[in-house]
Order: sequence, then C-alpha cells, then structure tokens
Amino acid sequence: MPSISGVESKEALQAERVRSVTVAAPVRNVAVDAYRGLVMLLMMGEVMSFARVAQAYPHSLFWRILAYNQTHVEWAGLGLHDMIQPSFTFLVGVALPYSIHSRLSKGQSFEKLLAHTIWRSFLLIALGIFLRSIESNQTYFTFEDTLTQIGLGYTAAFLLAFCKPKWQWVALAVILFGYWLAWALYPAPGPNFDYAAVGVPTDWHHNFTGFASHWNKNSNLGQAVDVWFLNLFPRTSRFLYNDGGYLTLSFIPTLGTMLLGLLAGEWFRSSAPRIPVKRFWIVGAALVAAGLLLHFTGVCPIVKRIWTPSWTLFSGGICFFFLAAFSWVIDLRGYRRWAFPLVVVGMNSIAAYLIAHLWENFIISSLHIHLGFQVFRIFGTGREPFLLGVTVMLIYWFILFWMYRKKLNVRI
Repeated sequence: MPSISGVESKEALQAERVRSVTVAAPVRNVAVDAYRGLVMLLMMGEVMSFARVAQAYPHSLFWRILAYNQTHVEWAGLGLHDMIQPSFTFLVGVALPYSIHSRLSKGQSFEKLLAHTIWRSFLLIALGIFLRSIESNQTYFTFEDTLTQIGLGYTAAFLLAFCKPKWQWVALAVILFGYWLAWALYPAPGPNFDYAAVGVPTDWHHNFTGFASHWNKNSNLGQAVDVWFLNLFPRTSRFLYNDGGYLTLSFIPTLGTMLLGLLAGEWFRSSAPRIPVKRFWIVGAALVAAGLLLHFTGVCPIVKRIWTPSWTLFSGGICFFFLAAFSWVIDLRGYRRWAFPLVVVGMNSIAAYLIAHLWENFIISSLHIHLGFQVFRIFGTGREPFLLGVTVMLIYWFILFWMYRKKLNVRI
C-alpha cells in the first residue's frame, strides 16, 4: 500500500505537468487575429455596395476606386477584393502549427489529430456546398467556394506540417510546377475555338495569345475536368461552364497558398519571442517578384479566378506583406488598441462568414420593416446602399462583439 507521502508526490508531479502544459500552450497571435479580422470585414463589406453607389456618381473618382476594390477583376491582375480568399487561406496555414501544438500539448495522439483533421476537411467542404445551395431547388454541388477549396487541401497541409521545412518547400515547388506543367501540356484553344459556347461573351477582351492562352477563360484543363467531374453529381441541368471561370482544380495551387501560410506560422513559433518581420518582408518581395516575372514573360499569367501558380506566388507575397505590416505595428511598435475591432471579428471568423452569408437578407428586411426606407436616404438616394450597408455592418460587429464577450466561438 503506497504511503501518504508517495500519493502526495504523485499529485505534485501531476500538478507540475498540468502547469507545464499550461505554460507551453500557445498564446494567441494578436497580429494574425487582426489580419484575419480585416479579411472578414472586407468580405462582409460587400453589403455596402460600393459599385451601386459608384453608378449613381459616375464622375466620382473616390467611389470608382472603392467600387473597383470591392469587386473581382475580370481576369488578370487584382484588386483588394481579390486578396480576401488568398488571405483567408494563407491564415489557415498560419494557424495550423498553433493548432497542432495546442492539441499535442494536451496529449492527443497523431492518429486522433489526423481523424479530427479529416473530419474538419469534410465539414468545410459540406459547409461550402450548403451555403452555395441556399437559393437552389436541390443541393448545388460546386467546389470552387473558399471553404470547399480549403477543405479539399486541408488534410494534405496538415500532413505536410509534420515534415521538415525543406520538404515543405519541395512540396510547394512540386505542386506549383506540376500544376503549371499539366495546364501547359493541355491543348490551348485554337483560333476557331467557340468561346461563346462556354459563356465567354464576344466583347471579352481578356483572352491571352500565344503560350499564355493555355490559361484563357473556360477553355483550359480545369474547365475540361469540371465538365466531367461536376456532371457526376445530380443537377437540374448539365454543367457546361462556370460564369466566373472558377474551377474545382484550383484547390491544388490553393494548397500552395496554405503551405506558404504554414511556413509563416512555423517561423512565428520558432522565432518566439522575436517576430520575424524582416523575413516576412524579404520572402514577400521574392514571391511577388517571381509571380510578376512569370506573368510578364508569358510563362504563367496572374489570374486569381483560376488560381494560377503565378497567382499563388504573387498573392502569397502580398499576404506576407500584410502579415509583416500587422506584426510590425502591433508586436514591434506595441500599438494594439486600434486593432481591437478587427480582433473581435478575426477571433470568430467562421461565425462572421456564416453571419454574412445567412443573415444579410434577414437583417436588411428587418431594418426596412422597422425603420422604413427613407431613413437611409438622408444623404441622397445614391448613397442609400452605402448607409444601409454601414448599418448592417455595425449590426454584424455588435453580434460578434457579444459573442466575444460571452466567449462564444464557432469552430470546425
């Protein structure tokens, strides 16, 4: 029979282990939360309808600039709105080392972590399909949505998180080069290609010529795969093309964006308590330069809608710039209070995503029922969509603030 002192020593040892786990638990990265909050606010901010206001004031440069950066570019290039999805994806990768370390510190096995990751991937894919099906008569099977794209690559990113950094870089290179090569080998559309049959209007001026034409809208490898793959699912009519040119296969280079975020997250953890801001700037500049080089040489154009490998590099570099800027201001300069509104949103990003997709119409209709229409026209009918959108955004934020105060976080 063990002695009382022996029991006490075991209890003390167990308490010490609990304390060590608590100390080892990762502290939330405020800069990352603030960056994620900005991304979610940009996504939710579509409700402010800058494009509609710009139409009402066609001679206003101010509203034209806002409208441009709240819409996706037609094909090549980017606006601020085009950075929402790569930033969200990049930040998923940044958070991955923190999540793995937290679960390992709680004694979870690799097998349990893998099972949870596979389940999370499935939920992300299912949630993306659900949100895309809200206004459909049946389940609308589509896989180009932000959540489904992340879900399709998330398990692979998890497995690569257990590899050494050099192998992560090798994986990134293989993914991007292999994807580029597959598209380059697929036959490019010829001069007599019927673009109208795949939803490309006759006045479309964004098609590339020469080698870069392998990445023209709805006439590429990804389009061919989707015509086969998406028609395996029940549909109201046969899938012919995506109006925006978006593709299922984009999840492969999207995984590359997630890997860049994974590397950034590991640099955060390995450098602690230092913040590797200089490394972020350098890597960001190198990635942007590489993407631009591929674009302007015609090797691989920068197109967000089909997530070309050059877009992965270019947008990934900009993500590093954002991360460096937030880290410099918040962590190095110590200016944190201004970021609180962003952190409130960034700490509950899935809830913010769901609120924006599920509650927008309900909130707008409720505002019109109880306040009428005239109150939103006090600055003129042209600015009505903007004032209504600002009101909706404030409601979104206060809902998330209430959840923040109650510590109600939606996680998958």
